[in-house]
Amino acid sequence: MDIQFELRWRVDGEEVDARMLPLLRAIVRTGSLNQAVRDIGLSYRHAWGLLGELENALGQQLVTLERGRGAHLTPLGEKFLAGATHLDEQVGPQLKQLGTHIGHELSGTRTGSKARVVIQASHDMALARLRDVLAPDHGCELELHFQGSLDCLAALAHGQCDFAGFHLPDTTGHNALLDQYRPWLKGKALRLILLATRQQGLMVARGNPMHIDALADLADKQARFVNRQPGSGTRLFLDHLLATHKIQPARINGYQLEEFTHAAVAATIASGMADAGFGIEAAARQHGLDFVPLATEGYYLAARSGTLSRPGPRALLAALDSDAFRNILHSLPGYTAPQAPRIAGVHELLG
Repeated sequence: MDIQFELRWRVDGEEVDARMLPLLRAIVRTGSLNQAVRDIGLSYRHAWGLLGELENALGQQLVTLERGRGAHLTPLGEKFLAGATHLDEQVGPQLKQLGTHIGHELSGTRTGSKARVVIQASHDMALARLRDVLAPDHGCELELHFQGSLDCLAALAHGQCDFAGFHLPDTTGHNALLDQYRPWLKGKALRLILLATRQQGLMVARGNPMHIDALADLADKQARFVNRQPGSGTRLFLDHLLATHKIQPARINGYQLEEFTHAAVAATIASGMADAGFGIEAAARQHGLDFVPLATEGYYLAARSGTLSRPGPRALLAALDSDAFRNILHSLPGYTAPQAPRIAGVHELLG
């Protein structure tokens, strides 16, 4: 049984139409109300009516239309969209997991009838869609939690999960960064699965109006920056690069402003509340941003070798090796799929 929960917004007791947020995102992405309504399948008249109703309820404009310049969100529109996106990123996964659990209960299927696999992972867009390729007959029930890379590896070491997801750039020249992971990557029984490689770099506003082409430009041009939280693999990598290039974090405007996922960083930039962030290309493209690649990194799942022989993890590995999951990887900009889920020891994959 498929049970789904969703977030709904109300303004003074009146429910906001669910199509408003996709409409605002499309306006940011396209810079045109005409193109935005085509992208989400609304008529121009209907979209204009929805905007008018919400703006009347709020007492302020969300969108401005200028001849020759298209459509743009007002400061209120930017805050409204950023707040909604942040809430969806934080609460959405929990709602999906709760719906799955209640669906099992209502259909008379005990949650424990399938092998449960617990993954604690650094945020990844492909991994977030993994549940979609786990067919009912796979015999695997996935419980996925996103948090920082080091926290995930610590959870694995303490037996709190079956797999820990983390990411590292090609290690050549990045030994100091790898050293931060080494305490959690010890033990002959530990195995790594290469999930994918992906592009990491600077997410910037569409058209790159500030001409941000390198890390130094963040400080030199006083770009408004949005960061990831301490302990995340992306934050660790950024701090490593800043130290390598001798750029003081205090020189970066917004270094202390933090979000917990790549998508939330991208949404903050797309809403106009920041000029740049550090993250993966797929999140930038999803929100209509430009992207400046800085490194290729591998995304890995770590597990104990004994775990991989259990039915649930075997079903998970089969899903990772499926055409459906490879199609997901091919659909994400900046991602490259391995020939197969490559399973090896730490030294073999990371050196």
